[in-house]
Amino acid sequence: MVSVQHSVANTDGVTPYEEVLADGLPADARPVLAQAIEWAQDCYGDRRLTSGEGTFEHALGMALIAVSLRLDLDARVAALLFAVHEFDDKASEGIEERFGPLTAKLVEGLRRLNRLRITSRTDGGTPADLRAQTEILRKMVLALAEDIRVVLLRLSSRVQTLRHFAANKECTNLDIARESMDLYAPLANRLGVWQLKWELEDLSFRFLEPDTYKTIAKQLDERRVEREAFIAESIARLKHDLGVIGVKAEVYGRPKHIYSIWNKMRNKNVGFDQVYDVRALRVLVEEVRDCYAVLSLVHELWEPIPREFDDYILKPKGNNYQSLHTAVRAADGRSMEVQIRTYDMHRHAELGVAAHWRYKEGATEPGGSVYDEKIALLRNLLSWRDEVTDGAVWEEHTKAAALDDTVYVVTPQGRVIDLAAGATPIDFAYRLHTDLGHRCRGAKVDGQMVPLDTQLKSGQKVEIVAAKQGGPSRDWLNPQLNYLVTSNARAKVRRWFVQQEEEETAAHGKAIVSRELQRGGMTQANQEALAVKLGFRDTQSLYLAVGRGDISARQIHHAVLPEAPAVPEPELIIHEEKKHSGDDRVLVVGVGRLLTQLARCCKPVPPDEIQGFVTRGRGVSIHRSDCSSFQNIAQQHPERIVPAEWGVHAMQAKARHEVFPVDIVVEAHDRSGLLRDVSDIFTRERLNVIGVNTVSKSSRAHMRFTIEVSGSEPVQRVVQQVAEVQGVISVQRG
Repeated sequence: MVSVQHSVANTDGVTPYEEVLADGLPADARPVLAQAIEWAQDCYGDRRLTSGEGTFEHALGMALIAVSLRLDLDARVAALLFAVHEFDDKASEGIEERFGPLTAKLVEGLRRLNRLRITSRTDGGTPADLRAQTEILRKMVLALAEDIRVVLLRLSSRVQTLRHFAANKECTNLDIARESMDLYAPLANRLGVWQLKWELEDLSFRFLEPDTYKTIAKQLDERRVEREAFIAESIARLKHDLGVIGVKAEVYGRPKHIYSIWNKMRNKNVGFDQVYDVRALRVLVEEVRDCYAVLSLVHELWEPIPREFDDYILKPKGNNYQSLHTAVRAADGRSMEVQIRTYDMHRHAELGVAAHWRYKEGATEPGGSVYDEKIALLRNLLSWRDEVTDGAVWEEHTKAAALDDTVYVVTPQGRVIDLAAGATPIDFAYRLHTDLGHRCRGAKVDGQMVPLDTQLKSGQKVEIVAAKQGGPSRDWLNPQLNYLVTSNARAKVRRWFVQQEEEETAAHGKAIVSRELQRGGMTQANQEALAVKLGFRDTQSLYLAVGRGDISARQIHHAVLPEAPAVPEPELIIHEEKKHSGDDRVLVVGVGRLLTQLARCCKPVPPDEIQGFVTRGRGVSIHRSDCSSFQNIAQQHPERIVPAEWGVHAMQAKARHEVFPVDIVVEAHDRSGLLRDVSDIFTRERLNVIGVNTVSKSSRAHMRFTIEVSGSEPVQRVVQQVAEVQGVISVQRG
């Protein structure tokens, strides 16, 4: 296996590139690699990346890391050709023709992930905002990656960039180091690729905290000879005793990672001498039972340190990492860490998912189904909480939504927005800002104009084309047109239309109030005082009530007339004798000329049986006796119910060409032509329809018609005829 630290500088003319890159592959892989290397060299030439590194040197470094991860031929070729799209417009066709569709798909996946670099460089914002943005980016990485090899190659690319900075002893862009620490190192950890995780952390830490890095590195170097002598003695002693008990094992000193040492010093608030794994051993055995035999022997040889033992075999970490960790105190009183694992556990710990990814469809291997389940979890992996830059411990049992239910798109400014799957540009606009959603008139996806019902996909860059002013379309609320998917956007559109209707109603009501005051010669009347007198909190509420017809012109006149001298208010007494007045449409028994209004809930018409309800400040509200709303308030306030009957004018409404509004409610099986058939009946009966509201849901149509009639007879005829229309389930007065 090629070491992950293999450098391009170590490759000379004697050893062709393809020979090194073909390590572990069949012999027929070398010609393919040679062809890819030749194309990459010709395409990249002397071109350099923004980091200053040569493009071909970067590609070769990526491919060597892919070798160390034991990735297959397709992945190694994709690493070599990662940037050919930048210099060859027909690269996609060429890659697929020369190396097959799988390689072309990997290169395209790398291209899409490379476009995310700008999104994580967030300037400003609180630490919480930055962590939230980083978390979204982590989710986006795997949401974009249809093949996990794309993510592994992206990690390899970042490691190669940091190696280039380290070789030149200068990081030209600290954002890259910060992004590597915040995003890519935790990603490598979640995927279990420890060899990349440690290198990403150490190299990033070297540039982000140079003074601290140098201090720890100096302390490690000062005691290197002493530490190496101690480790060699401990290895010899442990190997001898393992041979005595018959356990075959490989024992060696574990590499030291400066960032890990600093992290433990910071989290435990201890000095360098108190970090347990400055001196460390790793023991590899064949069987799981041997792990515990070695553990027992280690605790016999050295004194175990309390509360410094972790059994990740019985309780693996979230990335399926398994090992035994223990810390012991040696004869000199200083600590030492010992890690014990099987060879299979070690292979997984070093290579993570790369060790078990099955690239070929239909491929089988022992335990393959188990690893298939683990790979299936990768689609949800990054939606779980994990380590962030402050070293917080990942909560393994945190529940999170599946990535399949979310898409992640990018604003022109590089901000990542998460939306429900199937979301459209209008959903995106409302997510950014309500006003932007209202004014949305078009959208560009990846620079191309698209229809507003286009379903967005993860990784796309979305730009909204907005009018200077305006509002949404009612078509957006039609579920069959698929303009809106998110409930939040739907609610904002509905709220806008409700507000518009209220504004129109209020404007109409204000005009009525002004007109009535002008007719009565009271243009100077205080409308705010008028609103309070009529029981409203402000003039806007008064205008809405007048616009809806809840307040009549007579009530307005009555409220602004000069008040008569105060006299004791007469008690409401119900007499057997009924007083009639030829001028009243509705008479209230036992009371002279009270203000009356027809209730909007049941819309009574002559000769319906009616009763009155004495309101506060608005006279008597007249209801049909069978009105459900009236029956409810009658039970709560029986003392405010008064008998009522129609006056002479009301009974002669037909002769006087007066009309009353009536609601007809129809429920039917929805079908084509239903609304036309019902409307034809109103036309034949010569009834004026002043309002229609229809809703169709689950193949059921619910329709409400408001018609004008002079009595109840036309209503009865209409109800009977509508009931006979095909598909009608029920019809009744509202």
